[in-house]
Amino acid sequence: MTEKKEAVTIKNMAKVLKVDKEVCIGCGTCTVLAPKSFKLDPSGKAEPINPPADDPETIKEAIDSCPVQAIKEEENE
Repeated sequence: MTEKKEAVTIKNMAKVLKVDKEVCIGCGTCTVLAPKSFKLDPSGKAEPINPPADDPETIKEAIDSCPVQAIKEEENE
Protein backbone atom coordinates (compact mmCIF):
# COMPACT_ATOMS: atom_id res chain seq x y z
CA MET A 1 0.00 0.00 0.00
CA THR A 2 1.37 3.38 -1.00
CA GLU A 3 0.75 6.32 1.29
CA LYS A 4 -0.34 9.42 -0.62
CA LYS A 5 1.10 12.63 0.73
CA GLU A 6 -0.76 15.84 0.07
CA ALA A 7 0.47 19.38 -0.17
CA VAL A 8 0.42 21.34 3.06
CA THR A 9 -1.57 24.54 2.75
CA ILE A 10 -1.49 27.56 5.05
CA LYS A 11 -3.85 30.49 4.48
CA ASN A 12 -3.26 34.08 5.43
CA MET A 13 -5.31 37.14 4.56
CA ALA A 14 -4.06 37.63 0.99
CA LYS A 15 -2.02 34.56 0.04
CA VAL A 16 -1.95 30.80 0.51
CA LEU A 17 1.44 29.09 0.90
CA LYS A 18 1.61 25.50 -0.35
CA VAL A 19 4.43 22.97 -0.17
CA ASP A 20 4.14 19.90 -2.39
CA LYS A 21 5.48 17.12 -0.15
CA GLU A 22 5.92 14.80 -3.15
CA VAL A 23 8.31 17.30 -4.77
CA CYS A 24 10.08 18.70 -1.67
CA ILE A 25 13.56 17.22 -1.13
CA GLY A 26 13.94 18.64 2.39
CA CYS A 27 17.03 20.74 1.60
CA GLY A 28 15.92 23.41 4.11
CA THR A 29 16.63 26.43 1.92
CA CYS A 30 13.20 27.92 2.64
CA THR A 31 13.66 27.45 6.39
CA VAL A 32 17.00 29.29 6.30
CA LEU A 33 15.74 32.16 4.15
CA ALA A 34 12.30 32.54 5.77
CA PRO A 35 12.48 30.88 9.21
CA LYS A 36 9.30 32.58 10.43
CA SER A 37 7.30 31.16 7.52
CA PHE A 38 8.67 27.64 6.89
CA LYS A 39 9.85 24.73 9.02
CA LEU A 40 10.79 21.11 8.45
CA ASP A 41 8.27 18.50 9.56
CA PRO A 42 9.30 15.26 11.34
CA SER A 43 9.84 13.55 7.97
CA GLY A 44 12.29 16.28 6.93
CA LYS A 45 9.98 17.97 4.41
CA ALA A 46 9.19 21.69 4.40
CA GLU A 47 5.85 22.99 5.60
CA PRO A 48 4.46 26.49 5.99
CA ILE A 49 4.15 28.07 9.43
CA ASN A 50 0.74 29.55 10.21
CA PRO A 51 0.65 32.49 10.09
CA PRO A 52 3.74 33.23 8.00
CA ALA A 53 5.66 35.99 9.77
CA ASP A 54 8.38 36.93 7.29
CA ASP A 55 7.86 39.91 5.03
CA PRO A 56 6.52 39.23 1.51
CA GLU A 57 9.89 39.83 -0.15
CA THR A 58 11.57 37.27 2.13
CA ILE A 59 8.85 34.70 1.44
CA LYS A 60 9.19 35.30 -2.31
CA GLU A 61 12.96 34.79 -2.07
CA ALA A 62 12.41 31.48 -0.27
CA ILE A 63 9.88 30.36 -2.89
CA ASP A 64 12.15 31.39 -5.77
CA SER A 65 15.15 29.67 -4.14
CA CYS A 66 13.51 26.25 -3.83
CA PRO A 67 15.65 24.03 -6.08
CA VAL A 68 12.70 21.81 -7.05
CA GLN A 69 9.95 24.49 -7.09
CA ALA A 70 7.95 22.68 -4.39
CA ILE A 71 6.58 25.92 -2.88
CA LYS A 72 3.74 27.92 -4.35
CA GLU A 73 2.05 31.11 -3.21
CA GLU A 74 -1.49 31.57 -4.49
CA GLU A 75 -4.22 34.11 -4.02
CA ASN A 76 -6.52 33.32 -1.09
CA GLU A 77 -10.04 32.60 -2.30
